[in-house]
Amino acid sequence: MKAGKELQELQRRLGYTFCDIRILETALTHKSFINEASDKENACDNERLEFLGDAVLGLAISDFLVRGCPDYTEGQLSRLKGFVVSESFLFEIAKELDLGDYLLLGRGEENTGGRLKRSILADAIEAVVAGIYLDGGLTSAYDFVIRHMGERIIRLAGGHCIPEYKTVLQEYSQGEFGCIPTYKVVSERGEDHNPEFEVNLFIDDKLCGKGKGGSKRKAEQNAALNALLKMNVNDFDH
Repeated sequence: MKAGKELQELQRRLGYTFCDIRILETALTHKSFINEASDKENACDNERLEFLGDAVLGLAISDFLVRGCPDYTEGQLSRLKGFVVSESFLFEIAKELDLGDYLLLGRGEENTGGRLKRSILADAIEAVVAGIYLDGGLTSAYDFVIRHMGERIIRLAGGHCIPEYKTVLQEYSQGEFGCIPTYKVVSERGEDHNPEFEVNLFIDDKLCGKGKGGSKRKAEQNAALNALLKMNVNDFDH
């Protein structure tokens, strides 16, 4: 299996830390690795996670689109979702995460360029989504999907139908609690060309959400979304 330090780096890229690291290891294990393993009985590939991840990913994206695109017809939503869950789209997300570097492949698959194959990388993304869901629940999986796919979905949708989560939360907070949310940057890591911000969101001095992103604004948006989901606020189409 991958060394602990390597999986720590991958978890940083994912924006999620696993409670059970074995789930992540399984999500990264291609069937070719198991076929060549000496102990097949105690090894497991990522195909079952891929199956589950397809469903979790579909739910998260469908929810995001329905909430964020209130004027879209069922046909428009279906076409947009179809593109987002396509092999080509997921392959691009996997490349951004350098996911291929962390896969466990058999020698034959390794020698034929398996780390760069569209199907293998797209399947691995689905397996990772399922792994996050099993380890941390639907909200964690949803956060991952929006963090890494949200901006692309917004661009595909024309950039105007996805809501501004900070604005929605501010209006809700003023109405419900008589105050506005505050945001605090708790960490800033990574290189200058690839930074990662982590933000905590407070309402009336109570921690209500956390978010990560490649900019302070993105991290704040993700924190606002996290808070809205926790408070079961569904009216995103302001």
